[in-house]
Amino acid sequence: MSPIKTSFISLVIIVSMGVAVAGKTHVIDFRWPNLYPEGMAWDPLAQHFIVGSLNHRTIHSVSDAGVVETLISDPTLPENVTVLGLTVDFTKNRLLACLHSVSPLPPFNALVAYDLRTRRRLFLSLLPYDPDSPIASIGRGRDVANDVAVDFKGNAYVTNSVGNFIWKVNEEGEAGIFSRSPAFSRYPSVMGENEPFNDCGLNGIAYVSKGYLLVVQSNTGKMFKVDEENGKARTVLLNQDLVMPDGIAIRRDGVVLVVSTQKLWFLKSDDSWGEGVVYDKTALEEEGFATSVVVGEEGRAYVLYGHVMEGINGKEREGFKIVEVRSERESGEEHVWIYVLLGLGLAYFLIWRFQMKQLVNNMDKKIN
Repeated sequence: MSPIKTSFISLVIIVSMGVAVAGKTHVIDFRWPNLYPEGMAWDPLAQHFIVGSLNHRTIHSVSDAGVVETLISDPTLPENVTVLGLTVDFTKNRLLACLHSVSPLPPFNALVAYDLRTRRRLFLSLLPYDPDSPIASIGRGRDVANDVAVDFKGNAYVTNSVGNFIWKVNEEGEAGIFSRSPAFSRYPSVMGENEPFNDCGLNGIAYVSKGYLLVVQSNTGKMFKVDEENGKARTVLLNQDLVMPDGIAIRRDGVVLVVSTQKLWFLKSDDSWGEGVVYDKTALEEEGFATSVVVGEEGRAYVLYGHVMEGINGKEREGFKIVEVRSERESGEEHVWIYVLLGLGLAYFLIWRFQMKQLVNNMDKKIN
């Protein structure tokens, strides 16, 4: 067999394998009794996922093979505290976690930081109550420390889902209210009064290195751009509102991922998020109650199926999932390039065969 023919056959095999692999998404099944994780982070140094817990004072790592280990166990935290949003401060190798106590437990909202190398607690910062908040008359128990993002200086930004404002906690653990922007209360809730989480406002938050934060608001479907210096916020104009958005993550190429219990949205912007476009969305398994999205290895998007509603309703469960989710539009574009490559290889092979046939004919004529 000639070298060119061998190369073409190898190309066909490689391309076929690539198409087959590209068609499979990564599914991670993991087990832990009654964990019910709501928040998830990706640790790029340790190359594993980190998940919280609904009712345990523990934080766990999950490998890509589904092996679960207790990363943090902190018995000094309030009993039955809920670990919500998580983020890894990879520049300082710290883990930051939002803590919240649900009714009828005493009110408790805090940000805790742990050293990922020693697993030692660095600080526990109680998040202050805002007496000027519209919910002040309801009581502090309505505040919910939901999600957290961190900038390159080590400052953490925490969303208050019911109070609709953002806390800031510096590297030393000093906490204060960062942004009470009127934009956060400009839009009415689109959810019914008796629907679950109808009072859930500011939720997922992500830091953008250009000097701002992106925040989604669950009960209005809006996204906000918040200046990291002064806390001023403005609404990002989208081509469609998001339905009950929860977690948010940003890929290296600037694409923003927003998850809800029903969909994962893919968004992009050409003007640093003055405006944005939802260019694709992927349906999710509603039973799993997806609440968090992260960007893992090689820029892949993963959502967490933590079955949180089952935990809230007091059910028993051991099995949970972390699932890779892809944009069908992006996957289609990738497949087009694979087939273009295959087509070019085929064309090259046919040209070579034609040239070889001509060469053989010419040689036969000379011999005869």
